Amino acid sequence: MNIISSMKDSLPEATTQSYDRIKDLKAFDETKAGVKGLIDSGIRNIPRIFIRPSDEIAADQKYSNNTQLHIPVIDLSGIGEDDKHKKIVGQVKRASKDWGFFQLVNHGISENVLEGMMDGIKRFHEEDADVKLGFHSRDLMKNVKYSSNVDLYRSTAANWRDSLTVSLPNFDPIEPLDLPLICRDSTIEYINEATKLAQTLLELLSEALGLKPEHLASIECGKGRTFIGHYYPPCPEPELTMGAGAHTDPAFLTILLQDQIGGLQILHHSSPENVYAPINEVVSEKNPPRYKEFTVIDYISKFMSRSIEESGLRQFRLQE
Repeated sequence: MNIISSMKDSLPEATTQSYDRIKDLKAFDETKAGVKGLIDSGIRNIPRIFIRPSDEIAADQKYSNNTQLHIPVIDLSGIGEDDKHKKIVGQVKRASKDWGFFQLVNHGISENVLEGMMDGIKRFHEEDADVKLGFHSRDLMKNVKYSSNVDLYRSTAANWRDSLTVSLPNFDPIEPLDLPLICRDSTIEYINEATKLAQTLLELLSEALGLKPEHLASIECGKGRTFIGHYYPPCPEPELTMGAGAHTDPAFLTILLQDQIGGLQILHHSSPENVYAPINEVVSEKNPPRYKEFTVIDYISKFMSRSIEESGLRQFRLQE
């Protein structure tokens, strides 16, 4: 199969008038070459499945103008020393309560391990398509898999990225031979070091809650690990798409390692959630409500988990 020619023939440019999104999603998915394959094919316009709604783009521009906020930075070098340790616990408590996010320095993972991890992931994603094909899968139960956009068929716009995912659902050790050779050693080393850091953070979070250091680990908040190595190829129209759209991670704790090119945005002090419900003035015994109350977060959560052909309101409909 000629992956590049198949992609060129199947994927329309953003200006195409007739648009069958499902067909385009399947065409992209079936190449198994990901976003990197699009770049290798020499495209000048991104396929329409990646173009974000104009209202999302406008909203992002609004939030990106606020550059006065500074994310909390926590220095872990004093862990174990009484006064410094108490200070760190206090910083973790405030940052978790007020931000839900903080930057760590002196965390114990060496620069060599961090750089090796980023380099290994880059080299994997830049390997020949035939090599990556052996790892391609959308099977959520598979421990090691390569794909583009885990929510490809559910999102409103696909993200401009490919991913290598390593899932360890329990406390299972990593099986080295399951990993791509080109990034095997660096991945194992990084996951082991990041796991130790996660254990330290769980202890600090436990103390910040007024609990014993081992409490969160004892109730298995650290059970299961998922490592995801994202790759964001250069984009010919970056203003139309996003490497990682707005989302909430499903994990108890996320440790993020990013390079010096990209940047993560976080939503700080978002507005209170409005509750949407049938209008009282039009509801009566003869005309009872047809839908439950819900918030925007409820709606988005259900919306993202539905099949793309399904109405976003169906799951809130009351049984008649």
